[in-house]
Amino acid sequence: MTGVLVTGGTGKTGSALVGLLRGDGVPVRVAGRHPSGDDPDAVRFDWNDPTTHPAALRGMDRVFLVPPVNAVDPMPLVGPFLAEAQSLGVRRVVLLGSAIVLPNAPSALEMAARVRARPGGVVLRASGFMQNFLSPHPVGERILGHGEIRTAAGEGAVGWIDARDIAASAFALLADPCVEPDSRRDYLLTGPQALNYRDAAAIITARTGRPVRVVTISTEEQAANYRAAGMPAEFAAAIAEVEDGIRRGLQDQVSTAVLDLTGRPPRTFAEFVQDHATAWAVKGRGEH
Repeated sequence: MTGVLVTGGTGKTGSALVGLLRGDGVPVRVAGRHPSGDDPDAVRFDWNDPTTHPAALRGMDRVFLVPPVNAVDPMPLVGPFLAEAQSLGVRRVVLLGSAIVLPNAPSALEMAARVRARPGGVVLRASGFMQNFLSPHPVGERILGHGEIRTAAGEGAVGWIDARDIAASAFALLADPCVEPDSRRDYLLTGPQALNYRDAAAIITARTGRPVRVVTISTEEQAANYRAAGMPAEFAAAIAEVEDGIRRGLQDQVSTAVLDLTGRPPRTFAEFVQDHATAWAVKGRGEH
């Protein structure tokens, strides 16, 4: 049997990719920590349990690789997995990397280099997810409960991208095993326009009628917010520091990679908001 192993198969990008692959008749294996008993293609996969990796990989010739979430140092887990994939004959690995490099986290760069160096390895460097503005992400939770975005990013802009467009880009690289991807380059995946948080808040307000304000805070306050949301302390600090980079313009970038890979432009933030307009409808007690 050949097919695509989708790690993070029930996540924002993975679930969209699974739908596209199935719609095209591509055999798929949906990997996750809590596989659905109703899905015959679901398999248990846990980054922290290497014994689950061989069974997930066996028989698959392509892999969509979503690294461990909330991890500053993913290589101790991903490195052995890549070695196992190679030993089992996996021909293509498409890594969902990030355009946003965490401070003091060289392991993520090493992981991308490892994928890039192997035959059939491709790195997708995705910008910030539009889905971050939805619950259960802390940004989305704050909007839902309090009608506000708290940020240390100032007026810095991000080329926000819809996870569905990331999935479509990955699909273009994974659907046909006979099409050889260009492993000489990374694909920077962004939306069509870079927006700051005030721009995003204004679009949500205009499209949904839900007033959303932006509150400027420090990176230290943001780190505390992320810790309170359940993130590990080291990761929370790194994510908060990313906002300082956004403030300095490091993520103000837009590419044509989605169009190049899929043949259609990425969704705008306004289109994303329109598609999820009811997501911000419930007002929390803390709003005033």
